[in-house]
Amino acid sequence: MHDNETAAAHTTADLLMPQAVLSRAAQNLAARYDGVFSPQTVERYVFESYASLRRTARIHNHLTALATRFAADRLTALAQAQGAAPKDVPEVLFICVHNAGRSQMAAALLNHHGQGRVHVRSAGSAPAEEINAQVIAAMAEIGVDLGEEYPKPLTDDVVAAADVVVSMGCGDACAVYPGKRYLDWAIDDPAGQPLDVVRAIRDDLDTRIRALLTDLTAPFLSA
Repeated sequence: MHDNETAAAHTTADLLMPQAVLSRAAQNLAARYDGVFSPQTVERYVFESYASLRRTARIHNHLTALATRFAADRLTALAQAQGAAPKDVPEVLFICVHNAGRSQMAAALLNHHGQGRVHVRSAGSAPAEEINAQVIAAMAEIGVDLGEEYPKPLTDDVVAAADVVVSMGCGDACAVYPGKRYLDWAIDDPAGQPLDVVRAIRDDLDTRIRALLTDLTAPFLSA
């Protein structure tokens, strides 16, 4: 087989394999969301999520699994926004440009301190290929593992589901929905910074996160 034919064969195989895996994932998710969304809607979300992540991902080995996770979270957000799924705790969305530094740290810190009292999502207006290695190291120092996280594009469904939207340096990229609380935090971008600077950014975020958590959960604690 000539080089061109080999390349074409690999390209075809690469395209067919994700399609089969994603179709099975869509079928499984359709069963989970039976009565909430049609199978066609679920399948569209799965394939759209895969396409969105593939545009920026550096490594594609686990992309179908990540796309399935991303689609499931988006579908849950859509169901919450439409009133078809319960919201037992406040929903918080953190947004920055690349979803590789500030918003990932903020989401992880709120999850860490919240211990189930809030539900957290993060996204980027222009997601990066991967999470900043210095950010991963700085968070590991305080016992927070970002190994399972990945940059995600900002979508309307997660904004619509949020009660609080915290932006950090992404300008007007976030859609504005009525009835939500919007916060804009002036936080330095850790991209390209040494570890000691990233630590300072982490600690700044940690102080803000603790205050936000107290604010969000106070009504529930006093009830």
